[in-house]
Amino acid sequence: MTDQAVQPTGTATGPTGPHTFTGRDRELRALRDDIGRAGLHTLSGHPPAHSRVLLIAGAPGSGRTALAEEFVRRHAGRYPGGVFRARLTDPGGVPVSTERAARDLLAALGITGTPPAGCDEDDLCDAVRSALTASAPLVLLLDDVAHSDQVLDLLPESRECLVVAVSSGPLTGVPDVRPCTLGGLDRAAAVELLARRVGSAPRVTVDPRSAEALAEACGDLPAALALMGGWLGARPKLSVADATKQLGEQPEPPREAAAEQEQQSHPQQSHPQRQPPGPLARAFRLVHGSLAPTPARMLRLLALAPAGFADPQTASALAGCSVGVARSALEEFVRLGLLRALGAECYEVPGCLDPLLRAELEKHERPAQALLARARMLERTVRQLQACRAVCEPSGSEARKRMAGMPRSLRFAHPAEARAWLEVRRPAMLAATRMAVADGDGELDTLARRLVSALGRAFEAHREPDEAAPELYRLHELVLAVAERGALHRERAAALLNLGDLDARTDRLDGALGRYRAALDAARAGKDPLAAGRSLESLGGTYAELGDWARAADWYGRALALRLTRGERADREAVARLHGRIGAVHTYAGHWDEALRAWRAAAAAFRRLREPAAHARALAEAARVQEYADRPHDSLRTCGQALEAARRAGDRRLEAALRLRLADACRRVGDLRAERAHRAAANLLLTEAERPDAEAPGDAGERREPGEPEAEDRRTAEGGAAGADGA
Repeated sequence: MTDQAVQPTGTATGPTGPHTFTGRDRELRALRDDIGRAGLHTLSGHPPAHSRVLLIAGAPGSGRTALAEEFVRRHAGRYPGGVFRARLTDPGGVPVSTERAARDLLAALGITGTPPAGCDEDDLCDAVRSALTASAPLVLLLDDVAHSDQVLDLLPESRECLVVAVSSGPLTGVPDVRPCTLGGLDRAAAVELLARRVGSAPRVTVDPRSAEALAEACGDLPAALALMGGWLGARPKLSVADATKQLGEQPEPPREAAAEQEQQSHPQQSHPQRQPPGPLARAFRLVHGSLAPTPARMLRLLALAPAGFADPQTASALAGCSVGVARSALEEFVRLGLLRALGAECYEVPGCLDPLLRAELEKHERPAQALLARARMLERTVRQLQACRAVCEPSGSEARKRMAGMPRSLRFAHPAEARAWLEVRRPAMLAATRMAVADGDGELDTLARRLVSALGRAFEAHREPDEAAPELYRLHELVLAVAERGALHRERAAALLNLGDLDARTDRLDGALGRYRAALDAARAGKDPLAAGRSLESLGGTYAELGDWARAADWYGRALALRLTRGERADREAVARLHGRIGAVHTYAGHWDEALRAWRAAAAAFRRLREPAAHARALAEAARVQEYADRPHDSLRTCGQALEAARRAGDRRLEAALRLRLADACRRVGDLRAERAHRAAANLLLTEAERPDAEAPGDAGERREPGEPEAEDRRTAEGGAAGADGA
C-alpha cells in the first residue's frame, strides 16, 4: 500500500515521526459510521457518482489535521490503492491553484508527462479524476480546503474511494458531504496531552486541579496545550499553577480587526483563513516572549520560509547565523511545539501558527530587514541549486571545481543525494520562486531570475524531459512575469521562446505561433538578433508542422536573410541549415525548381563548412527533387556526386542509402546491370556497418529536422539488405 503526501506545492512524502494521538474517540467513531451512511441525495434516489466525502471542520489549532491523519491511519487497510494527500492552502491563506494540486497528485500517482505542460485546468482535472478513479480503492486526504471547488475539481468518480477533507468551515457546494465539527478536547484527554508534552508527569498528576485549570485556559485546544506543555517542560522548576497564571496575564488578541483585514485580503475565498483562537494566540505570545532575542528573531523570520518549509540552511540564511546555531534553534522549536518535524533536518511551520508568526514579524522587523532576510535565503538557495546541478557534471569540469569551493554544507557527494535533496525541497523551491516574483516592488527580480534559471537547470539535470516539463513551464511563466514587469525585452523573448517550444512539443501549435510572434517583437525591441533569428526559424517550423508550406518558406526566408547579415561560423551553419529547410518545404509543396535551388545552395554551404556528411545529404535531397521532377539522368548524376561526398565522410549507412538510391535511378534509365551492382554494394556496406567492431558512422555534420526528406535515406539504408536480396 502506498502512502503519499502532496504538500502545498506538491511534495510526495508521507507523514513522519512517532505516532502519538490523544482523545477524539467520539469523533473517530462518528467518522467511521459516516463512511457507509447514506446521504440526502442517496435517500432521495439520486446518489452522487463520486466518492464519499467526509469533512472535518474546526478552528486553527483544534487538531483537525491530526484527527484526519489518525482516522486515515486506522482505516487505510480497507483501501488497497493507498493514501494520497494534498494541502490546498498556502501559508498566508492563499488557495493552491487547481493546476498545482492536480499536477502534484498525478506525480504522486506516478503519472508524468500527461496531460502535457501548459494544458487547460479542465484537462488536468479530468486526468487526475480519471487516474484516481482507475486506481484501486484509495483514500484522498485534502488538507486546508479553502472552498468547495477545490474538492470538486479533484473528486474521484468512484464510490469505492474515500475523500477526507479538512477545512475551517462548511463545504456547502459538495453533495452528500458528512461534516464533523471539532471543538476542544475533552478535559481528560487535554490533561493527558499536557502531561505528555511536559515530560515530567508528577508535576501534572500531583496537582490535577491546576492541570485542569491550565487545560481550560488553553481552551482544550491541542495546539495551545502543546505550546504550554513544551514551555513548561523547558522550565522544570515552574509549577502548573504559575503557568496558568502567566497564561492568563497575556492580553486578548484583536480578533475582529484581524478577521476583517483577512476577508479584505482574500475576498475570493469561501472561508478565508481564520485567525487562531484567543487561547492559542495567548499561548504563542507567552512562548515567543520567553525566547532569547536571537531565537525569537529566527522564529519570526520563519514566516518567510517558502511553503512553510524550513531546514538549517534556510533558517541560517534568514537569521544570518551559522548553520549549527540554526540547527539547535530548530530542534528547540520542535520541543516547544512551535515547529513540526517532517524528517531528517526538515521542519514545517504549523498552519495554525503561521498568521501569528506573520503578525510578530510585521511588529518587530522593519520591511528592509525582512527584505534582506529574504534576499539572503534566495541567494543561499541559488548556490545550493548550482551545486545540485554541478554534481551531475563530469569530474574536472568548471562546475565541479566551483562546487568544490563551496562550504561543505552546500555540497553533494553524488547525484543520487542531490536528486533526493531536490525532490524533498521541490515544493519549497517552487514556492520561493513564486515569492520572489510576487515581490511588487521588483527589488528581488535579479535574484528571482537567477533562482528560476538555477532551478530549471537542476530539473533538467535530474529529471527526464517529460517529467520536468510541467515545472519548467511554470518557471518560464515566472520569468516572463519578471521580464514584463521590468521591461526586460531579451529575457521576455527567451521566456516566450521556451514556452513556445513547450507548446509546440505538445501539439498546441496555434499557441506556439502566438508565443513565437511575441518573442520576435520582444527580440526586435531588445535588439537581440539571435533571439529574432530563432523566433523566425520557430515560426517557419511551426507553419511546416501545420502543412502551410508557403508561410513556412516565407518565415524561413526571413530567418535566412537575417543570418546572411552576420558572418560568424554559427551563422554560416544556420545559413546552410535554413537552405535545407527551405528546400524541404518546397519539396513538400511540389515546387521543384525552388526546392532544387535551395538544396544546391545548402550543399554548397556545407561544402564550404567542410562537412562532407551534410554535403552528401543535401546532394541526395537535390537528386530526390530531380527524380520527382522526372529528370532521371540529372538525378543519377547528382546522386553519384552525393555518393562521393559520403565516401569522404566515411558514413557507411549513408553510403549504403545512396547506393540504393542509385540502384533505383539505374532501373529507371534501364541500366539493370548497374542496378544489381549498386544493390549488392549497399548490402555489403550494411553488413559491415552492423558488425560489432565496425566504427560508428560520423554524423557530426548532420543537420536534420524531424520529418525532413533526409530521414528517408536512413530508413532506406536500414532496409537495404532485404532490397539487395530481392534484386
